[in-house]
Amino acid sequence: MLQKLTFGCIADDFTGASDAASFLVKGGMKTVLYSGVPDSDQPIPEGVTAAVIALKTRTEQVDKAVSQSLQAAQWLKSKGAEQLYVKYCSTFDSTPAGNIGPICDAVLERYEIPFTVLCPSLPVNKRTVKDGTLFVDGTPLSESSMKNHPLTPMWDSYLPSLMSGQSKYPCLVLGSEDMAGTDEEIRRKVDDFAKNHPRFYLVPDFVNDTDADRIISVFGDLRLLTGGSGLMQPIAEKYSRSQAEQPARPGGSKGPAIIVAGSCSVATQGQVRHYLQNGGFGIMVRPGMLLSGDQTVDSIWNQVQESPRDSVLIYSAGSAGQTETETDGASEAALLENTMSELVRRAAEAGYTRLICAGGETSGAVTKALGYYAYQIGESIAPGVPVMIPLQHPQIRLVLKSGNFGQKDFFMRALKMTAEEEK
Repeated sequence: MLQKLTFGCIADDFTGASDAASFLVKGGMKTVLYSGVPDSDQPIPEGVTAAVIALKTRTEQVDKAVSQSLQAAQWLKSKGAEQLYVKYCSTFDSTPAGNIGPICDAVLERYEIPFTVLCPSLPVNKRTVKDGTLFVDGTPLSESSMKNHPLTPMWDSYLPSLMSGQSKYPCLVLGSEDMAGTDEEIRRKVDDFAKNHPRFYLVPDFVNDTDADRIISVFGDLRLLTGGSGLMQPIAEKYSRSQAEQPARPGGSKGPAIIVAGSCSVATQGQVRHYLQNGGFGIMVRPGMLLSGDQTVDSIWNQVQESPRDSVLIYSAGSAGQTETETDGASEAALLENTMSELVRRAAEAGYTRLICAGGETSGAVTKALGYYAYQIGESIAPGVPVMIPLQHPQIRLVLKSGNFGQKDFFMRALKMTAEEEK
């Protein structure tokens, strides 16, 4: 008998998809992540009840973003998904004309759903909603660093205002007093609003995990939910409570490890220092030397092969907190990304089974170079950073993290959690 899904999630980029999948696993659902919409005849792996499809729709043209999202929704429904989730960033990064509103509108219309929730909150990462306003670490979104984002500058913090330029449908804000009412009182308010609005969105207060549980208790049976990753764990817990037993967590892998760090974030710089100060072996890559030919993929790979350790860190000068004064610009960044991704590809071919990447752009280049299409999701090393196992290469353990994610000892944790336990 073919395996069927219970829950299906459509994410607007890969790191957001892995973030969502990690919380589903934490909540007890065996989850698979697909890079793009799978073929129609692609079977669901045995025991999997949740699937996340990673698209690249965050800054795509609106019509293409909507079309791809509907295609993903149809695939998930064809595999039995009873509930759909449109996942977007917890900072709601979208242009004034889209893409969050048009995608959510289209899914509501396609499946004739009258209303759903807008819940971009992720309290563990300090993204919260209060009285309809989205905050980042206590600061209204439009006053945070997101106001200057080069692709998706956030011009407002009030979700109904953000949606007014994107969506055909209005929003009803449910503040803390509303959500503190009984289920019947909340539903009565929603029903009253529905009398004049045949299709709409609800924006409930969501500032902590208790709020997440409350939202799921009242609205968790809706056929469509939308938001960041903050609702994923309570959703999974709702489903997993009905399971006789929790799915087995995949273990580690026996084999050497390669870590590549292309991010210049403060968090990654601290992680690089911690790794090196605690006896880790590292190779620094300078974009200027790559450009001049003084460093090449071949020369760095030779150093990797000559390393006496079973783990090696390859890090950019920026990841070590050093400034490249002699070079600057996109060409050097692209060269660094291509170098890092080629080194990881060679490592995988050479038998390295633990592949750890720091930096969003670096991770994107690595996944493209590796060409894996589907992943089982394992345990998380840090919130939103899971261990991933490619279905076509089950011996591999892949870890991708955004630059600012993770603890100081993240690389050490990643090495330990991806390694096969000694008998």
